[in-house]
Amino acid sequence: MSSTPPAAQDPILDSFRRWGYLQARLDPLGRLDPQPYAELDALSGPAAQQGRHWYCGSIGAEFMHIADPVRRSWVEERMEDDSYEMPVPLVLERLMRAELFEQTLQQRYLGFKRFSLEGITSLIVALDIGGLRAAKRGAEQVVLGMSHRGRLNVMANVVGVPLEDLLAGFEDVDPRSVFGSGDVKYHLGATGYHPLDTEKKVRIHLVSNPSHLEAVYPVALGRTRAKQMRHGEEGWRKVVPIILHGDAAFAGQGILAEGLNLSELEGFEVGGAVHIIVNNLIGFTTSPEELHSSRYASDVARRLAVPIFHVNGEDLTAVIRVARMAVDFRYQFGTDVVIDLIGYRRHGHSEIDDPTITQPRLYRRIQEHPPLWQRFAAEQGVGDEETAALAQSIKEEFSAAQEQAAKMETKPELSNPPSYWDRFVGGPFQFDYRVETGLPKKELARLGERLTAVPDGFNIHPKLGKLLTSRQAMANGEQPIDFGMAEALALASLVEAGVPVRLTGQDCVRGTFSHRHSKLVDIETERVHFPLAHIAEKQASIEIYNSMLSEAAVMGYEYGYSRDMPEALVLWEAQFGDFVNGAQIIIDQFVAAAEDKWKLLSGLVLLLPHGFEGQGPEHSSARLERFLQLAANENLQICQPSTAGQYFHLLRRQALRKWRKPLIVFTPKSMLRHPAAASGLDELGKLRYENVLPDPQIKTARHVLLCTGKIRHELLAQREKFGANTTAVISLEQLYPFPKRELAVELERLGEDLQEIVWVQEEPANMGALFFVLPLIRHLADPIQVRTVKRKASASPATGSAKAHAIEQQALLRVAFSAAE
Repeated sequence: MSSTPPAAQDPILDSFRRWGYLQARLDPLGRLDPQPYAELDALSGPAAQQGRHWYCGSIGAEFMHIADPVRRSWVEERMEDDSYEMPVPLVLERLMRAELFEQTLQQRYLGFKRFSLEGITSLIVALDIGGLRAAKRGAEQVVLGMSHRGRLNVMANVVGVPLEDLLAGFEDVDPRSVFGSGDVKYHLGATGYHPLDTEKKVRIHLVSNPSHLEAVYPVALGRTRAKQMRHGEEGWRKVVPIILHGDAAFAGQGILAEGLNLSELEGFEVGGAVHIIVNNLIGFTTSPEELHSSRYASDVARRLAVPIFHVNGEDLTAVIRVARMAVDFRYQFGTDVVIDLIGYRRHGHSEIDDPTITQPRLYRRIQEHPPLWQRFAAEQGVGDEETAALAQSIKEEFSAAQEQAAKMETKPELSNPPSYWDRFVGGPFQFDYRVETGLPKKELARLGERLTAVPDGFNIHPKLGKLLTSRQAMANGEQPIDFGMAEALALASLVEAGVPVRLTGQDCVRGTFSHRHSKLVDIETERVHFPLAHIAEKQASIEIYNSMLSEAAVMGYEYGYSRDMPEALVLWEAQFGDFVNGAQIIIDQFVAAAEDKWKLLSGLVLLLPHGFEGQGPEHSSARLERFLQLAANENLQICQPSTAGQYFHLLRRQALRKWRKPLIVFTPKSMLRHPAAASGLDELGKLRYENVLPDPQIKTARHVLLCTGKIRHELLAQREKFGANTTAVISLEQLYPFPKRELAVELERLGEDLQEIVWVQEEPANMGALFFVLPLIRHLADPIQVRTVKRKASASPATGSAKAHAIEQQALLRVAFSAAE
């Protein structure tokens, strides 16, 4: 402890507390010069000297923007206590292992991409201290999210992946960065225990990531939340997220700001994440002044009331102090904390890049700069003989691991899924995966009674009072069931059966189209009643939360949640399906591709309102065609239920069967309450979801109008108007995997006089399901003629005028029947 105690009221010290970070000595190469600041430059005397010692050294602490004086004082006390006893032998060995790991790979696997950690290997020490500190505070698991820089090093030296298992990927007969599971080595996930955690108390889970650097951040948060839920109220103490970022990505990628905004939102909080910016002061070939408008890459984090610790990555005492402070702050206050770990990058962006082309002067300096372990050993007085012996021992260990890796006939798995995945499967669909999803009328009536009950003295809004009365009538069979009630009955039945449910999205509590009303608000007190939380005494958890105005981070979060809560029904709803493209990276890299790339399954459900109803180009299409383009090897389920009963069965099917695949649901808007789309209790009692919805009114047909979605109801209404009694209307309720068996059965049922099939869609010719279904239908129906009816190709999905849309839609329907008749 310093002999000078903190002086909370000293204005000189307060100046350094507020601005000292601007003059901290943070860059080992001197690129980030201390910034002149008049208020500090004018100060002198013992207090100023002490302030410079505490706040302008190798740690620059930004914390005076925090409004809470308790939190500010907490940081002050620890910044002004600079006593620390360095465990020299341990730190030296950890640095040498990190550096020699990289050098071994460089020498043996020359020309391979590995995204070396050299220049900032103190990250390993920071993770050592952070992880072990978390263990002392009660952590049982660390969820680690990071991009490619240093990932292999972290796997070996932090996650505890055996060296021979890691090196087996380099020893492959075709080692051009593919590691057998469909992705490059530096994207793979891994699980294990820290090498220093000899009692195996804290399991480390490194989350698989794509090249979209920050996309893994919200995924890791969602996975953390799900893991925490398994521990109850103390979950935030037992599972800790540590997220590693590159400096360019932290400053530049929007999903980072979205993720930070999740940190203290109800339903998304995880008790704080520890962020470490692995800051090389360069992004690929781009310098900091080209990457961010402010001084520090971390400045976006100032939106949160959390401390930001900038630290010189070659001052090991400072690195260790900051790692301890960060973890302790997280446990003390349950919020995020940011470490800006500043070092350099010894090689180019990858080892095959030549950085001297774009930064020649910088890389001349780096060439002359000794490795950190050598500098540290010299500073601590460790002799050359001792370091040489230790280096030789580590190299022999690496050589033995290489020999063993070369003999491996199959590549080892780097991660082991938790036991809660044991009963779920992926791969191709098998017939015996089917489940029955219908419920008897008595059970539906009982659930309806629970869903429509309100506490005594609860002042319900008159409109919602009428809605509850109507919903009770629906459950009793006195009125047809609409989509909102069908969903409520499905979710109620699941939580009562022990299936957890989680639904998030913008305005999803009420529903964009005022169709859900999952939570009721007392109009006098604003007390909230959540009927789905009161279905049964020992029901499963039910979470429904409005999300912030974001698609990417929230969908990533829910994908992550689904990965560690496979037994739950996890749903994300778009406000309008059109807005789902804001999360296209998450869809492309995780939802659609994770099973193929990483053998990781998910049962995430995307609810995407879709339908052409004259609401303009941005409120009409969830872009069905894009999901169909992503569909291959049964990686997705793509469905469009046209009735409330079908929607009921689809939700229950997704939750109850063991086949875990993401489900993309194109949900209605105008049909949510439309009588044509409503269902009776009998439909909710049928055996299961129908992938092909037949036409029960037609026994034999000469023509078939084949469609999906809302247009089915419009075609049925048009048929009644035209009296087209030999034309059947069949709906594809599941588009992928394509239900060819069910469709073939229905076509055969319609008889031998069938002459023509017409595919009808309201989407333009270059959108919708046309490109996908047409070859399949032609193959299945051959030699029956197949034609199409659709809007002309367009750059945007729909017109901006409701009147123009109505004219177009009527013309489309007339063409459909003229084509058939």
